[in-house]
Amino acid sequence: MIVDEQRTKVQREPRRQLRKRSTWMTIDNGMTKIECIVLDVSPGGAKIVTDAAFDIRDSFELALVPEHSTRQSCEVVWRRGKTYGVKFLA
Repeated sequence: MIVDEQRTKVQREPRRQLRKRSTWMTIDNGMTKIECIVLDVSPGGAKIVTDAAFDIRDSFELALVPEHSTRQSCEVVWRRGKTYGVKFLA
C-alpha cells in the first residue's frame, strides 16, 4: 500500500537546556520556599525536579534566576515522580 500524503510538521516551541540549574519555588503565597532544579525551559513552560517530600499544589511561583526577586507564576501540567512539567501563566 502506497500513501502519497505529505507529513504535517508540528512546530514546537524553541527549547533551551539549562542542565540542572538550581533555583527555588514558593508556595503558600511566598511563605514556603523550596529548592528545585530546572532541567529545561521554553517560552511557555519548564521541566523541574525537586527532592522535597511534599504534595506540590497545582500552581506555585518559580524563580528562574535565584539571585533576582522576580518570580514566574506556574501551573503543573504533568507529574512523573518528583519531576514536574509546568506552564507559565500570563
